[in-house]
Amino acid sequence: MTELRVEHVSKRFGGLQALQDVSLQTEGEILGLIGPNGAGKTTLFNIISGFLPPTSGTITYDGRALHKQHPHQIVRLGIARTFQIIKPFGDLSVLENVLSGIGMPVYPSARALFQRYRTSATLKQAHAILAQTDLQDWAQAPAANLPIGLQRRLEIARALATRPHLLLLDEPAAGLTTHEAEDLALLIRSLHAQGIDIIVIEHNMSFAMNLCERIVVLAQGQIIANDTPAVIQQDERVINAYLGQEEADVAHS
Repeated sequence: MTELRVEHVSKRFGGLQALQDVSLQTEGEILGLIGPNGAGKTTLFNIISGFLPPTSGTITYDGRALHKQHPHQIVRLGIARTFQIIKPFGDLSVLENVLSGIGMPVYPSARALFQRYRTSATLKQAHAILAQTDLQDWAQAPAANLPIGLQRRLEIARALATRPHLLLLDEPAAGLTTHEAEDLALLIRSLHAQGIDIIVIEHNMSFAMNLCERIVVLAQGQIIANDTPAVIQQDERVINAYLGQEEADVAHS
Protein backbone atom coordinates (compact mmCIF):
# COMPACT_ATOMS: atom_id res chain seq x y z
CA MET A 1 0.00 0.00 0.00
CA THR A 2 1.31 3.43 -0.99
CA GLU A 3 1.36 5.67 2.06
CA LEU A 4 1.41 9.41 2.61
CA ARG A 5 3.21 10.40 5.80
CA VAL A 6 3.05 13.92 7.21
CA GLU A 7 5.47 14.20 10.11
CA HIS A 8 5.72 17.15 12.51
CA VAL A 9 4.81 19.70 9.85
CA SER A 10 4.56 23.34 10.88
CA LYS A 11 3.93 26.43 8.76
CA ARG A 12 4.36 30.07 9.68
CA PHE A 13 3.35 33.12 7.66
CA GLY A 14 5.28 35.88 9.41
CA GLY A 15 3.76 36.04 12.88
CA LEU A 16 0.89 33.67 12.03
CA GLN A 17 1.27 30.02 13.01
CA ALA A 18 -0.95 28.31 10.42
CA LEU A 19 0.10 24.74 11.25
CA GLN A 20 1.87 23.42 14.33
CA ASP A 21 3.47 19.97 14.61
CA VAL A 22 0.92 18.21 12.38
CA SER A 23 1.43 14.48 11.84
CA LEU A 24 -0.85 12.07 9.98
CA GLN A 25 -0.70 9.20 7.54
CA THR A 26 -3.03 7.57 5.06
CA GLU A 27 -4.16 4.02 5.63
CA GLY A 28 -5.85 3.17 2.33
CA GLU A 29 -9.20 4.74 3.21
CA ILE A 30 -11.32 7.78 2.47
CA LEU A 31 -9.88 10.18 5.03
CA GLY A 32 -11.75 13.30 6.10
CA LEU A 33 -9.99 16.50 7.14
CA ILE A 34 -12.32 18.86 8.97
CA GLY A 35 -12.10 21.86 11.26
CA PRO A 36 -13.37 25.41 11.75
CA ASN A 37 -12.52 28.16 9.27
CA GLY A 38 -8.84 29.09 9.48
CA ALA A 39 -7.85 25.77 11.03
CA GLY A 40 -5.11 25.18 8.43
CA LYS A 41 -6.77 22.54 6.25
CA THR A 42 -6.10 24.09 2.85
CA THR A 43 -2.64 25.16 3.98
CA LEU A 44 -1.88 21.49 4.65
CA PHE A 45 -3.15 20.54 1.18
CA ASN A 46 -1.00 23.29 -0.34
CA ILE A 47 2.07 21.88 1.41
CA ILE A 48 1.34 18.28 0.43
CA SER A 49 0.81 19.27 -3.22
CA GLY A 50 3.92 21.45 -3.41
CA PHE A 51 2.32 24.89 -3.61
CA LEU A 52 3.86 25.87 -0.26
CA PRO A 53 7.00 24.66 1.54
CA PRO A 54 6.66 23.67 5.19
CA THR A 55 8.49 25.81 7.74
CA SER A 56 9.54 22.55 9.39
CA GLY A 57 8.72 18.87 9.21
CA THR A 58 8.69 16.31 6.41
CA ILE A 59 6.20 14.78 3.99
CA THR A 60 6.83 11.50 2.19
CA TYR A 61 4.80 9.50 -0.29
CA ASP A 62 5.73 5.94 -1.17
CA GLY A 63 8.98 6.63 0.70
CA ARG A 64 9.84 9.70 -1.42
CA ALA A 65 10.19 13.17 0.08
CA LEU A 66 7.54 15.60 -1.18
CA HIS A 67 8.45 18.70 0.77
CA LYS A 68 11.25 19.62 -1.68
CA GLN A 69 9.29 18.86 -4.87
CA HIS A 70 7.44 21.18 -7.24
CA PRO A 71 3.70 20.67 -7.90
CA HIS A 72 4.18 19.08 -11.35
CA GLN A 73 6.72 16.66 -9.88
CA ILE A 74 4.28 15.68 -7.13
CA VAL A 75 1.55 15.05 -9.71
CA ARG A 76 3.95 12.74 -11.55
CA LEU A 77 4.40 10.77 -8.32
CA GLY A 78 0.66 10.07 -8.29
CA ILE A 79 -0.91 12.84 -6.20
CA ALA A 80 -3.58 15.10 -7.70
CA ARG A 81 -5.85 17.69 -6.13
CA THR A 82 -8.87 19.88 -6.63
CA PHE A 83 -9.32 23.39 -5.28
CA GLN A 84 -11.78 25.01 -2.92
CA ILE A 85 -12.22 27.80 -5.49
CA ILE A 86 -13.08 26.10 -8.77
CA LYS A 87 -10.42 26.70 -11.43
CA PRO A 88 -11.47 25.23 -14.78
CA PHE A 89 -9.96 26.52 -18.01
CA GLY A 90 -13.14 28.44 -18.76
CA ASP A 91 -12.55 29.12 -22.44
CA LEU A 92 -11.76 25.47 -23.16
CA SER A 93 -14.36 22.77 -23.59
CA VAL A 94 -14.99 20.18 -20.90
CA LEU A 95 -13.20 17.62 -23.07
CA GLU A 96 -10.20 19.91 -23.54
CA ASN A 97 -9.98 20.45 -19.78
CA VAL A 98 -9.64 16.71 -19.28
CA LEU A 99 -7.14 16.45 -22.13
CA SER A 100 -5.05 19.08 -20.35
CA GLY A 101 -4.71 16.68 -17.43
CA ILE A 102 -3.75 13.82 -19.73
CA GLY A 103 -1.06 15.99 -21.32
CA MET A 104 0.42 16.92 -17.92
CA PRO A 105 3.65 14.85 -18.29
CA VAL A 106 4.58 16.77 -21.45
CA TYR A 107 4.22 20.37 -20.24
CA PRO A 108 7.37 20.95 -18.15
CA SER A 109 9.65 19.74 -20.96
CA ALA A 110 10.67 20.81 -24.46
CA ARG A 111 8.51 17.98 -25.76
CA ALA A 112 5.55 20.34 -25.38
CA LEU A 113 6.80 22.19 -28.48
CA PHE A 114 6.29 19.25 -30.82
CA GLN A 115 4.55 16.33 -29.10
CA ARG A 116 0.82 15.99 -29.72
CA TYR A 117 -1.36 14.97 -26.81
CA ARG A 118 -4.67 15.07 -28.73
CA THR A 119 -4.55 11.63 -30.30
CA SER A 120 -7.08 8.84 -30.75
CA ALA A 121 -5.69 7.16 -27.63
CA THR A 122 -5.90 10.27 -25.43
CA LEU A 123 -9.35 11.17 -26.75
CA LYS A 124 -10.54 7.67 -25.87
CA GLN A 125 -9.06 8.05 -22.39
CA ALA A 126 -10.64 11.49 -21.93
CA HIS A 127 -14.09 10.30 -22.99
CA ALA A 128 -13.81 7.37 -20.56
CA ILE A 129 -13.11 9.81 -17.72
CA LEU A 130 -16.05 11.99 -18.77
CA ALA A 131 -18.30 8.92 -18.71
CA GLN A 132 -16.96 7.95 -15.30
CA THR A 133 -17.79 11.41 -13.93
CA ASP A 134 -21.15 11.75 -15.76
CA LEU A 135 -19.90 14.63 -17.92
CA GLN A 136 -20.06 12.97 -21.33
CA ASP A 137 -23.12 14.99 -22.41
CA TRP A 138 -21.17 18.19 -21.75
CA ALA A 139 -17.95 17.25 -23.57
CA GLN A 140 -18.07 20.11 -26.09
CA ALA A 141 -19.52 22.76 -23.78
CA PRO A 142 -17.25 25.60 -22.60
CA ALA A 143 -16.23 24.78 -19.04
CA ALA A 144 -17.22 28.27 -17.85
CA ASN A 145 -20.84 27.57 -18.86
CA LEU A 146 -21.29 24.60 -16.54
CA PRO A 147 -23.30 24.97 -13.32
CA ILE A 148 -21.25 24.72 -10.13
CA GLY A 149 -22.11 21.08 -9.48
CA LEU A 150 -20.76 20.01 -12.87
CA GLN A 151 -17.73 22.29 -12.55
CA ARG A 152 -16.83 20.49 -9.33
CA ARG A 153 -17.11 17.17 -11.17
CA LEU A 154 -14.90 18.59 -13.92
CA GLU A 155 -12.25 19.46 -11.32
CA ILE A 156 -12.26 15.82 -10.28
CA ALA A 157 -12.25 14.61 -13.90
CA ARG A 158 -9.24 16.76 -14.75
CA ALA A 159 -7.40 15.46 -11.67
CA LEU A 160 -8.25 11.87 -12.63
CA ALA A 161 -6.70 12.49 -16.06
CA THR A 162 -3.28 12.62 -14.38
CA ARG A 163 -3.80 9.01 -13.19
CA PRO A 164 -3.46 9.64 -9.44
CA HIS A 165 -3.06 7.08 -6.69
CA LEU A 166 -3.94 9.72 -4.07
CA LEU A 167 -6.63 12.35 -4.65
CA LEU A 168 -6.90 15.48 -2.49
CA LEU A 169 -10.39 17.00 -2.66
CA ASP A 170 -10.77 20.50 -1.20
CA GLU A 171 -14.44 21.05 -0.26
CA PRO A 172 -15.87 19.13 -3.24
CA ALA A 173 -19.45 19.42 -1.93
CA ALA A 174 -19.38 23.21 -1.42
CA GLY A 175 -22.38 24.86 -3.06
CA LEU A 176 -24.03 21.58 -4.02
CA THR A 177 -27.63 20.61 -3.44
CA THR A 178 -28.35 17.61 -1.23
CA HIS A 179 -28.98 15.44 -4.31
CA GLU A 180 -25.77 16.64 -6.00
CA ALA A 181 -23.79 15.91 -2.83
CA GLU A 182 -25.22 12.40 -2.63
CA ASP A 183 -24.26 11.74 -6.25
CA LEU A 184 -20.80 13.13 -5.58
CA ALA A 185 -20.37 10.79 -2.60
CA LEU A 186 -21.22 7.85 -4.88
CA LEU A 187 -18.55 8.98 -7.34
CA ILE A 188 -15.92 9.34 -4.61
CA ARG A 189 -16.72 5.89 -3.23
CA SER A 190 -16.43 4.40 -6.71
CA LEU A 191 -13.02 6.02 -7.20
CA HIS A 192 -11.86 4.62 -3.88
CA ALA A 193 -13.14 1.17 -4.85
CA GLN A 194 -10.87 1.41 -7.91
CA GLY A 195 -7.82 1.76 -5.67
CA ILE A 196 -7.48 5.54 -5.30
CA ASP A 197 -6.77 6.80 -1.78
CA ILE A 198 -8.71 9.97 -1.02
CA ILE A 199 -8.40 12.82 1.47
CA VAL A 200 -11.41 15.15 1.65
CA ILE A 201 -11.55 18.61 3.21
CA GLU A 202 -15.18 19.33 3.94
CA HIS A 203 -17.38 21.75 5.88
CA ASN A 204 -20.56 19.80 5.12
CA MET A 205 -20.53 17.62 8.23
CA SER A 206 -23.28 15.28 7.09
CA PHE A 207 -21.42 14.68 3.83
CA ALA A 208 -18.09 14.08 5.59
CA MET A 209 -19.43 11.84 8.34
CA ASN A 210 -21.34 9.61 5.92
CA LEU A 211 -18.51 9.40 3.39
CA CYS A 212 -15.27 9.12 5.33
CA GLU A 213 -13.96 6.09 7.18
CA ARG A 214 -11.67 8.15 9.40
CA ILE A 215 -11.71 11.83 10.35
CA VAL A 216 -8.81 14.09 11.31
CA VAL A 217 -9.82 17.33 13.01
CA LEU A 218 -7.71 20.47 12.84
CA ALA A 219 -8.24 23.49 15.08
CA GLN A 220 -5.94 26.51 15.22
CA GLY A 221 -3.34 24.64 13.19
CA GLN A 222 -3.18 21.57 15.41
CA ILE A 223 -4.71 18.11 15.22
CA ILE A 224 -7.15 17.73 18.10
CA ALA A 225 -8.77 14.42 17.10
CA ASN A 226 -8.19 11.49 14.76
CA ASP A 227 -10.78 8.70 14.81
CA THR A 228 -13.88 7.19 13.22
CA PRO A 229 -16.84 9.48 12.44
CA ALA A 230 -18.87 7.95 15.26
CA VAL A 231 -16.19 8.79 17.83
CA ILE A 232 -15.45 12.23 16.35
CA GLN A 233 -19.09 13.29 16.62
CA GLN A 234 -18.98 12.65 20.38
CA ASP A 235 -15.59 14.24 21.02
CA GLU A 236 -15.94 17.25 23.33
CA ARG A 237 -12.80 18.89 21.94
CA VAL A 238 -14.28 18.81 18.45
CA ILE A 239 -17.68 20.05 19.63
CA ASN A 240 -16.06 22.91 21.53
CA ALA A 241 -13.87 23.85 18.56
CA TYR A 242 -16.93 24.20 16.32
CA LEU A 243 -19.00 25.94 18.99
CA GLY A 244 -16.17 28.41 19.47
CA GLN A 245 -16.17 29.12 15.75
CA GLU A 246 -19.92 29.66 15.74
CA GLU A 247 -19.69 32.05 18.70
CA ALA A 248 -16.94 33.98 16.91
CA ASP A 249 -19.11 34.21 13.80
CA VAL A 250 -22.01 35.54 15.84
CA ALA A 251 -19.77 38.09 17.55
CA HIS A 252 -18.64 39.45 14.18
CA SER A 253 -22.09 39.44 12.54
